[in-house]
Amino acid sequence: MYTLNASKSTTNTFSYLCAKNISIIALSRKQVSMPATRSISHYDLDAFFVSVECRNNPRLLGKPVIVGGQERGVVACCSYEARKFGVHSAMPMKVAKRLCPQALIVSGDYENYSKESALVTEIIQSKVPVVEKASIDEFYIDLTGMDKFHGCYKFSRELKQTITRYTGLPISFALAANKLVSKVGTNEVKPNGQLEIPFGDEKGFLAPLEVKKLPMIGEKTGLLLNQRGVKFVYTLAQMKLPMLQQLFGKNGTEMWRRANGIDDSPIVQYREQKSISSEETFGSDTANLRFLEAEIVRLTEKVAFDLRSDNRLAGCIAVKIRYGDFVTEVKQRSINYTNADDVLLDEAKKLFRALFTKRMMLRLVGVKLSQLIPGNYQVSLFDDTQEKIKLYQSIDSIKAQYGQSLVRRGSSFF
Repeated sequence: MYTLNASKSTTNTFSYLCAKNISIIALSRKQVSMPATRSISHYDLDAFFVSVECRNNPRLLGKPVIVGGQERGVVACCSYEARKFGVHSAMPMKVAKRLCPQALIVSGDYENYSKESALVTEIIQSKVPVVEKASIDEFYIDLTGMDKFHGCYKFSRELKQTITRYTGLPISFALAANKLVSKVGTNEVKPNGQLEIPFGDEKGFLAPLEVKKLPMIGEKTGLLLNQRGVKFVYTLAQMKLPMLQQLFGKNGTEMWRRANGIDDSPIVQYREQKSISSEETFGSDTANLRFLEAEIVRLTEKVAFDLRSDNRLAGCIAVKIRYGDFVTEVKQRSINYTNADDVLLDEAKKLFRALFTKRMMLRLVGVKLSQLIPGNYQVSLFDDTQEKIKLYQSIDSIKAQYGQSLVRRGSSFF
C-alpha cells in the first residue's frame, strides 16, 4: 500500500507512480490503495505413472509405454512417444493397442504411485507454506510476496530441480497471477518445461490458444464453439457475455472470464484427510437382517460418492455395529486402492455378515473408509471397462446436481 498526503508534493508523487507503471485505485486526502497481485505456480508431474515405471526400468525410456488394464480395461497413462500415435488417457485398451501395436503395456502399481506422490508432496511442503494438492500429480503453490526476498520464478525453478533431484521424476511448472493461467501454461511447456507469464500478460498469453485448452471446455463444448466459428481463445474473449449466457447458461459467464484470463479462485491448503465415514442410529433397535443390509448398502454408496467427489481412493474399509446394550464392535479389511461402489459394497457386506453373528438388536451401523490417497479416477484404473467408467461418471453427475438420494441401488431400499 502506498500513502499520499494531500500536499504540494502530491502532484509530483502521483506523476512518479504513473511513470513507474503503478496503478492507482483511489486518491484521497488520506491514502492511495494499491491492488494486490498474486504469484501462483502450478506444478504437474509429466506422464506421472509412466515416469515412475521408466525410472524403475530404464529400458522403457524413449519407447511408447502404456500403463493400464488388459483388453477390456482403459489407458491410465501413456508416454509422450505413445501419444504421437493418438493414444490418450481413458481410451479403451483395445483401441490404444490398435493405434500403437508396438506399445509396451505395463499393468501399473497404484500403491507405489501414491508413495511417490507423497514424497513429492513432502518435498514441496518442506519448502513452501501454502500448497494445494489438486490430484495425485498436480500442485498449486502460492508464492505471493516472494519477489521481495528471493524471486518467485527463481524459487519455482529451484524447487523443480529439487523435486527431480530427489525423486528422479520430470516435472513441469508455470508461474502466473492465478491458478487458471498457470495451469494452462504448464500444459503448454510439458514435458519437463518451465514458464513465467508476467502479471498483465494473462489475456495475451491465452489469446492464440485453441479454446479446448481452457479448463472446463470439453469435447462437446469445444465442438459447439467451433461450429459457431469460435476456435481460438481470442475470439471467445471478444464474444458478448449475454450470447455466451444464452448458449451455456451460468457456465457461459465462467467461460468468458477464463477466456479473458480472470480467475480469483483461492489456493485451498492441502490437509491430509485420514478417513471418510457415515453411520446411522436407528429410532428403535432392530435385528431385521434385510433392513440392516439395506442400510449398509446405502451408507457405503454415500461414503464411496464422497470419496470420488474428493478425488480419493481408499485402501481400507471398516464396518461398525452397536448393540442395544451399547457394546460396539468393528471389523476392517485392507483392500486394493479403489473408489468403486461395487468393490466397496462387496467388502462392506462381507464385513457386516462376519460381524453381526449374535443376532441381537442393533441401534447403530456405520461404514468407514481409510488409508486415503489422491486419485481422480472414478473406478479401478486397471480392471474396469470404459462403459463402467462412463456409468459411474453419469451417476455421480446426477448425484452432484440433484442430490445423492435421487439415484440409489435397489438393494439400499427396504
